[in-house]
Amino acid sequence: MSGSVPVLHPFRQFILGYVALQEADWQQIARCLELRPVRAGALLVEAGRVCRHLYFLESGLLRYYIWKEGADITKFFTEAPYAFTSQRSFAEQRPATENVEAVEDSVIWQLSYTDALGLLELPAWALFVRRLTQQVQHYTEVILEELQTETAQSRYQKLLRERPQLVQRVPLRHLASYLGIAPQSLSRIRRKLT
Repeated sequence: MSGSVPVLHPFRQFILGYVALQEADWQQIARCLELRPVRAGALLVEAGRVCRHLYFLESGLLRYYIWKEGADITKFFTEAPYAFTSQRSFAEQRPATENVEAVEDSVIWQLSYTDALGLLELPAWALFVRRLTQQVQHYTEVILEELQTETAQSRYQKLLRERPQLVQRVPLRHLASYLGIAPQSLSRIRRKLT
């Protein structure tokens, strides 16, 4: 079929958003990828266990959370397409302090710790990992700053403006936990804003 454009692997497309990638480099990365469909409610990372994979979320939605005083506290959400892991657990190969749960049925690709480390010999992969890590650190700083300086209502309004589809997809209790309030308080904020 002349004129047809080859369809790129979703992870390759994602990497290209950060760095240029030669075909030979992609082939080396692709050999390390393993497809992992995940059902809603499944844990990809579990607190107390070492995270042994770097993941790429092709489709679906994830929630990072911790347990505190018998309640689960949502730290943030990851929407597809995005690469993720438990950063400290993966980098240092020590037990994770958070859980990563699929909020929806999700399609995930994974690379083992050994493979991800071996790929660092590719300059493009090393640069991709560095840029992605910097972006994640930036997002984390923004979230922490918002927690310290903004009200739950203003954070919710920002979510409505910037990520309205997320608000529709996440259960109320998880959204309230992310905002640091009780579900009843979030219901009141929603009523007030409508």
